[in-house]
Amino acid sequence: MKIQSKAKLLASIFSVTLLVSLSAHADQAGAGDGKVQKVKAKMTERFNEADTNHDGQLTLDEAKSKMPRVAKNFDQIDTDKKGYVTLDQITAFAAEKMQEHDK
Repeated sequence: MKIQSKAKLLASIFSVTLLVSLSAHADQAGAGDGKVQKVKAKMTERFNEADTNHDGQLTLDEAKSKMPRVAKNFDQIDTDKKGYVTLDQITAFAAEKMQEHDK
């Protein structure tokens, strides 16, 4: 994998992990608006744009159109091998990769 590709992947993973962390922190702190909500909304928006049939699941073809980094790691994210991934699975994958990177 090229260094530039690795950097982009890590940046994406970091963004998703940051979203999860900030979201959890905001929920605990009772924050209901602001930057955390904007980031969360943007990630959800990107997922929804890619989810063309609006079933809450991204197939590989759907991911390729709007979430290419998800498409690139699709087989790793689709741990149940169902042929689709959910926003929760994408978030979990990103968090796992960040933990591996921190070791």
